[in-house]
Amino acid sequence: MAAPPAAPELQYAMHIEVRTQRIDEQTDPQQGRYAFAYTVRITNTGNIAAQLISRHWIIEDASGQQTEVKGLGVIGQQPLLKPGEHFEYTSGCPLRTPNGSMKGHYFCVAEDATRFEVPIKEFMLGTPRTLH
Repeated sequence: MAAPPAAPELQYAMHIEVRTQRIDEQTDPQQGRYAFAYTVRITNTGNIAAQLISRHWIIEDASGQQTEVKGLGVIGQQPLLKPGEHFEYTSGCPLRTPNGSMKGHYFCVAEDATRFEVPIKEFMLGTPRTLH
């Protein structure tokens, strides 16, 4: 009697894409206030549904000042993504310098209760340079 076919190996994976832009109406260089928006697109590239539970950001300005942000979900949501599905959101980040960066990770739980982290590669927040 032949053995039953093996179940496919489960893959826990999310792909992260980030776009940034400066928010001019909330930026005031004289006050040392620079505002940025970032849009994140999270795509489940694994083969099992998974839910984003929490986020952890490390934000660094051009002077080396770091801020950590931890919290449940993103923009008040904890999206459940089936394989191939994506979720996109926009949030903001204030800095005291015209440039900085963000990096971190998302903590997720798959529908089989496996917990995993999704790293978010460092991305830059910056004010466009102008030539005079």
